[in-house]
Amino acid sequence: MNNAGAYQGGMYKIEAVRRFLRWLDATPHPTVAIEFTPEQVSAARFTRTGSLDGFAVETLPPGALVPSAIESNILNAIAVKAAVAGVSKTLKLKDEDTALLVPDPVIRVFVQHFDDFPRSAEEAVPMLRWKLKKSVPFEVDETLLSYMRQQPRSDGVDVVTAIARLRIIKEYEALLEPQGVRAGVVLSSTLAAISLLEDPRPTLLARLSGTSLTTAIVREGVLAGYRCTELPTTAAEVTPQMLLEEVYPLAAYYQDTWQEGIQAVRVAGLRRRLPEFLRPLEDEFKCDVGSLLNSAVSEGHLRSDARPLADRELEGLVGWMMHRS
Repeated sequence: MNNAGAYQGGMYKIEAVRRFLRWLDATPHPTVAIEFTPEQVSAARFTRTGSLDGFAVETLPPGALVPSAIESNILNAIAVKAAVAGVSKTLKLKDEDTALLVPDPVIRVFVQHFDDFPRSAEEAVPMLRWKLKKSVPFEVDETLLSYMRQQPRSDGVDVVTAIARLRIIKEYEALLEPQGVRAGVVLSSTLAAISLLEDPRPTLLARLSGTSLTTAIVREGVLAGYRCTELPTTAAEVTPQMLLEEVYPLAAYYQDTWQEGIQAVRVAGLRRRLPEFLRPLEDEFKCDVGSLLNSAVSEGHLRSDARPLADRELEGLVGWMMHRS
């Protein structure tokens, strides 16, 4: 993939130049990653060669962090700051950059097709802001935007665009500052976890976190579809039928657009409840269905030293680890 467009389109200035998102081709590669979910704050340190050098997890009380693209996410600042301080102390974080993995609802992701697309970021960014103006629930002028080109399904250009409200990203960055940690790269957890999808077949990923469900379709390294929705309940109470109703629209869109069906399904976030969902998903898609992490292990995609993270189902951190290496 060409990361020049992502480099030019994804940087922004707040006192200094920082990186927002360089999906799957990101540079630099911080040796630390911190992931926020509604349930916990987790962090991992990696060696320069990509091996796991330690990790830490701090649980959050219910309601302390509520992901949103619009409203404040940190509702119990004392608890969340304490969790960040806890993982920072365990990993001895100080005066260094980190990959900041935020909840999926914070960053809106779009896959768009263009007959023609500007080569320069100076032309591309204003055009994308204008095109997405009616698709995001906030003013596009107060956002961070990153984009990257990818292989189109036919003629023209396909562009993956990630956009987030600046105020929300700064809210997460402010949690790191007391620990002397800076956000070198910011991306959503599922975009990090997509590194685990090395299957060349059209693969649908359904990932649950809190009340959020993110559905993504990856085909030979190309992000062919992405959708993040809010469920009326958490992963502990979601039903197979509810999950199917939420993932079906993107699967149907893919089938109509690419003229082929889903050939593999990977699920994350259901933990011990996964067996309840295997048969309904297999009956619907008529293909191989399995756990995102377990499949990566069985197919030999996962490094052996990533198992401690996989055992805790920290797929965002595992994805970043694979991405670094």
